[in-house]
Amino acid sequence: MTTGHLVLRVGLGFLPVLTFALILFVFDNFQLVKFRAVGEALLAGALTAFFCLLLNRWLLNVTGLNVPFYSRYLAPVVEESAKAVYLFLLLRRHRLGFLVDSAIIGFAIGAGFALFENIYFLYSLHEHGLLLWLIRGFGTAVMHGGTVALVGIMAKSRSERRRRERSVDILPGLAVAVLIHSLFNHFPLQGQFLASIIFLIGLPLTIFLVYHHSERSLRQWLEAGFGSDVELLEMIRTGSMLQSPSGRYLQSLKDRLPGSVLVDMLCTLRLHVELSVKAKAVLLLQEQGFPIPADPEVREKFRELEALRRSIGRLGRRLLAPLLHTSTRELWQMHMLHDRSG
Repeated sequence: MTTGHLVLRVGLGFLPVLTFALILFVFDNFQLVKFRAVGEALLAGALTAFFCLLLNRWLLNVTGLNVPFYSRYLAPVVEESAKAVYLFLLLRRHRLGFLVDSAIIGFAIGAGFALFENIYFLYSLHEHGLLLWLIRGFGTAVMHGGTVALVGIMAKSRSERRRRERSVDILPGLAVAVLIHSLFNHFPLQGQFLASIIFLIGLPLTIFLVYHHSERSLRQWLEAGFGSDVELLEMIRTGSMLQSPSGRYLQSLKDRLPGSVLVDMLCTLRLHVELSVKAKAVLLLQEQGFPIPADPEVREKFRELEALRRSIGRLGRRLLAPLLHTSTRELWQMHMLHDRSG
């Protein structure tokens, strides 16, 4: 193989998926996903591909299935399930707040998977021509990224409708991803080239619609939540909260809890709301392109919040839960602000 052919194959195999991942990252107006998170997702995808390479070899030997049958029916289940593991962990830890960051991280996982797979094929399939690398770069690689992005989008969409995360939310998207992967592997080489063109047209359109919906949803949530948080914070600071329904709820707990615990519960509520306001302000400033200076007080506030949570105990936290905003988005914004302060 000449150097020119090697460079061409590398370009076809790697540049399309990396370029698409970069485009998704650049168009993230709210900067929901940091470059480090994308890098970690790429690494997770590459490690997953290495694991699947070993597992696929072992399963082929154990089952005795021929390669075409295995690649069409069993490999899609193994590979899509493995790619979804890291995404599932991020969703369960409330690290993905909206459809758009679920799509970016999902695609990055698939991109890392495809990059490792293409490196493997680059060194093991010297005899294949440029058509294979066109398909691997523009079809298979984009397919790997697109299916994980789809899993993230569908899982996040279901959790947003229910306003809470459930483990089973990932299953419908995973089933669709397995079906797409299996259908792609059913095509012969020429058919995969046509499927690649469909992916290149359909995936950007899907992602564009997701971006549009997600940014509109995020803007509406920020505008509504920012106002209510500021109002609640002002009531706490001026002492007028005790006349509100939230204040009367706290007063109703006087006979159940010591006065010191009630004071710590009110302080916990105040800190939680302060950090929530700060997080929403950061997102609004990021959207407008303003630089966000580091705030050394944020880390200290998180430490104080954690100490207060321990002080009020499990019962206090449970009784305080109705007053706190603990939807998946609210929990995500707290993680986001905590990570920025680190």
